[in-house]
Amino acid sequence: MKVARLNVRIEIQKNVVSVDRYGNHRNTWEPFLSCYASLSGEAPQENTEAGLTVDDSRADFTVRWCAASSAITSTGYRVLYRDEVFDIVGVNHMNCRNRAVKLLCRRERQ
Repeated sequence: MKVARLNVRIEIQKNVVSVDRYGNHRNTWEPFLSCYASLSGEAPQENTEAGLTVDDSRADFTVRWCAASSAITSTGYRVLYRDEVFDIVGVNHMNCRNRAVKLLCRRERQ
């Protein structure tokens, strides 16, 4: 993997349960990993649902392999890129060669 292709900065956030001062449990997003990635497979798409135009864009982010990036799952993590939130739909470990991890993402509906 060529390092020069990692040209966009992303932040990966982890879903954690926090307890407020009253003892209520809440799901919050905390920063987990901030790294450079390459953006590929960008697919803009719009759908109409119930008279509303919805943006269902997809994007694939490829990051270098490390212990933290190998722990990413599609259920407990999300990606922040240019103040936009992307849900991780799938994680591809690229044949388990410990070189790169590809995150298959879909833009989150706001």
